[in-house]
Amino acid sequence: MEEQSVHSSTSDINSEEAAKTEPLIIPRKKRICLVGSTGEDPALGAAAQQFSVPVLKSETGTEYLEDTTYCTYFILMKFEGPEYDALHKSAHRILGPTALLQLAEKKDSLPSINRPMYTQAMLGSVVVFTGFRKKEELTKLINMIHSMGGSIRKEMGVKVTHLIANCCGGDKYRYAVTFRVPIMSMDWVTALWDARDDLTSFGSNDKLIAAHKLKPFFGAKVCFFGFPDEEKKHMCEVLQQQGGEPAEIDDPNCTHVVVDESNVNSLPDLASVRAHIVKAEWFWTSVQNEGAADEKEYLFEDYLESVVSPLATARRDSQAATPTTASTRRKRKRLAETLSSLVQNGADSPAVHKRRSSISDAGHLSVSGSFLDCTSSPDKQLDAIPEVEAASTETTRKNLSPRHQVFLELVTTESNYVGILSTIMTLFKSPLEDLIETSGELLNSTEAKIIFGNFPPIYEVHKRMLEELRYNAGHWVEDVSIGNIFLKYAPDLVKAYPPYVNFFENTKEMLEECDQNKPRFHAFLKICQTKPECGRQSLKELLIKPVQRLPSISLLLNDILKHTNKNNPDHSALELSISSIKEVMTYINEDKRKTEGQLVMFDIFNEIDNCPPHLVSSHRSFIGKCEVMELGEGLSGRGDHLVLFLFTDTLEICKKRSKAFNSLKSPKEANGLHPTKLSQGKPYKHIRMLSLNTIKRVVDIKETDECHKVFALMVRSNQELKEKLFSFTITDEEVNKTNYLRILCRQMANSVCKADADTFLISLDSHQLEIDTSDVALGTLSKAFKSLFHNFYLEYMDPYVFLLNSMCETTLHVPLPFASRTRMKVGRAFSFNKTPSKLKRAMSTMMSPFGSTNSLTPASQQLAQMRLASCNNINELGNGGSGSPTRDDVLVAPMSVQPTRKAKCSSLSMASLRRNCSEEVVQEKKTEL
Repeated sequence: MEEQSVHSSTSDINSEEAAKTEPLIIPRKKRICLVGSTGEDPALGAAAQQFSVPVLKSETGTEYLEDTTYCTYFILMKFEGPEYDALHKSAHRILGPTALLQLAEKKDSLPSINRPMYTQAMLGSVVVFTGFRKKEELTKLINMIHSMGGSIRKEMGVKVTHLIANCCGGDKYRYAVTFRVPIMSMDWVTALWDARDDLTSFGSNDKLIAAHKLKPFFGAKVCFFGFPDEEKKHMCEVLQQQGGEPAEIDDPNCTHVVVDESNVNSLPDLASVRAHIVKAEWFWTSVQNEGAADEKEYLFEDYLESVVSPLATARRDSQAATPTTASTRRKRKRLAETLSSLVQNGADSPAVHKRRSSISDAGHLSVSGSFLDCTSSPDKQLDAIPEVEAASTETTRKNLSPRHQVFLELVTTESNYVGILSTIMTLFKSPLEDLIETSGELLNSTEAKIIFGNFPPIYEVHKRMLEELRYNAGHWVEDVSIGNIFLKYAPDLVKAYPPYVNFFENTKEMLEECDQNKPRFHAFLKICQTKPECGRQSLKELLIKPVQRLPSISLLLNDILKHTNKNNPDHSALELSISSIKEVMTYINEDKRKTEGQLVMFDIFNEIDNCPPHLVSSHRSFIGKCEVMELGEGLSGRGDHLVLFLFTDTLEICKKRSKAFNSLKSPKEANGLHPTKLSQGKPYKHIRMLSLNTIKRVVDIKETDECHKVFALMVRSNQELKEKLFSFTITDEEVNKTNYLRILCRQMANSVCKADADTFLISLDSHQLEIDTSDVALGTLSKAFKSLFHNFYLEYMDPYVFLLNSMCETTLHVPLPFASRTRMKVGRAFSFNKTPSKLKRAMSTMMSPFGSTNSLTPASQQLAQMRLASCNNINELGNGGSGSPTRDDVLVAPMSVQPTRKAKCSSLSMASLRRNCSEEVVQEKKTEL
């Protein structure tokens, strides 16, 4: 009925067109006439002049109808009304203003076609109609298409570019789905006509085609039967997105019933006698092909017949020959009950049992608890060995040795594993790659390579390994060497598995992204999941099998080793093979960790403003991150929040920017004058990049109630004459200070090729810092802390003695920049900062607090005997002689070495240092360290 109505309409119109398009006598001269308001448009006037023909203006244009010496092109704004009808019946041409402008823009000549053309939006489009029953509606659409330069055909053919359908069925529709001809709705034509004045609107626009394609379930009411609630909800959402409408099983207007064949074993009772009962594969195939699939190829009834028995073979023939009646419906119900009983009691029927085995239990996969139990093995693809099949029977297995039984289990699991790999290759990878760069493309080449690129080598090595295992199973002797097989393929496993395991997360992320954003690819995965060889498992679940296989092989080999006599030649080979498998897994894990660290490095580089390019290096990987606050001023400033990125050979120090910086707006934007937002800033700013071999010591300040998570780094590069001290307090609550410092020291030891990492770590009790804080502000506390460390320990570079008799009465991790500023009472003892530069070089090498001057040169000995302004020998402080300064005395430098600029700090009392810096205490501390 639908096809006949379309044929009659199109044939009538095509006959009228044929009469109009008969050969006419074309005048020798051409001219353009701007009719009505088109004559007032200067753009149209300028475009008309480009054709180098006479240009006329007229209110109606009828005065030029009788003049046959010219072929007049009338430019009209309206393609309707008495004026249009009069001009249309003449031998002249009619163009719209859009067509004239398009011709002028492309510098084409005036067309010779007699059909009126308002725009060239559908020029080159050849369309066919199907499913339209109203002649008036069809005639209107045809006139629109002709006015836009398109043409119409009656039947589908190779020249047809689009099918305009009003239903999802019929021969024309099936042809379009098969040959992937775009199936459009009538809205496509009306949308183009509504935009007829737009010079850039064309029917070939991809976005416009995608927006007005006929949905595959247009006009369908679909009921989903037997699915879990979550899956049913998801399918209903997809149905509505694809133009369909959900329905219930008792809805008389229901057109399709989609059945979950894994949970339903009988035909459901329907209220609608015309509803198609189909499998879930029909639904997902329609989504993938963007067109409704033929229901005859996915009937649930046929599926039941193939699973159960051929008892109902004649049912379709009787239905095709006889109309559906009440008697037929009763027979159908009785037949359904019979089929249901046969399925439920299938074990009692030899015929049913035999039929089930031939299809790998496709209808009863849900009863299997193991994937390997229900996955079709590649035994049918590879040559099966009769001895293996005979040995696999339960009767024969009882007579086999334990070693032989475990080996057969290994062969079985390996066979099933290769079957899984083969399924991924043949069911997923190959079809997807075959569709690349075609009109039916589901994934592009990059996406397919990320998902499947590292997979084939694993399949190839296991396929070869399985062949040898099967050969040994078919030629079994107790001393057959199983271990040598795995030793032989261990190098191949090392090459095949690391790339796959390392980038498995990327594979999984790409798979999930494509699954969510590409409906056709999602439908393809659903179709494959319904296949028996997938065992109803998704591609994501199948792709994780290689990650789990090597541990399984290791366990089975250990089990074989337990049942192998030590006198068996295979015993030592099994031990070596187990070790090789473990080495492969260890290598995979280490390589994966290294790869992940290198991938993170790129993310870190992109988040740091002004980051050094050489941070990204192939020999470097990321270790950990720690958020700290600086206590000194050597890097960014007291109280600044920093982030330490630890790598295998370097420490990247960055300043953490506030959220206010990242959301910064210009003043114009804040006042509403400028709508454009500034680009988001990077969250970190580069401060310094420290090579780990420049960090000489890590100082751990032991935990107290007042000193919490405080540590310091002693740094000195080859270009610097003295060390620098950088002190921090950890602000990240999730970071354990002890573990972090040990990891840091381990990386430091690795960078300088030292085995003992503990030599880089020094622990210090907080009560060893004795500072008179009665008159010291919080802002100067960290400076005093730094001064004592820097001038006493670091300046003299004695790595074995670390003695500071002092006491910390104030916390070190307070917000230092906001503390009140008071005059510092703490002096600068043991400091070279104010010493002239010409003396620094000499004193930095010869003035050690506990060193000897015997090995110095004569000139250096002379300098060593001098009493500098900022240095005293500690041995002299412990003598207690009359020359020792009192508690309140101050060491004054000679005038010859007095600094010329004003010192920022006053003198430091030496009484506290003198009390415990005797020679005996010094020796005792040296012994302890």
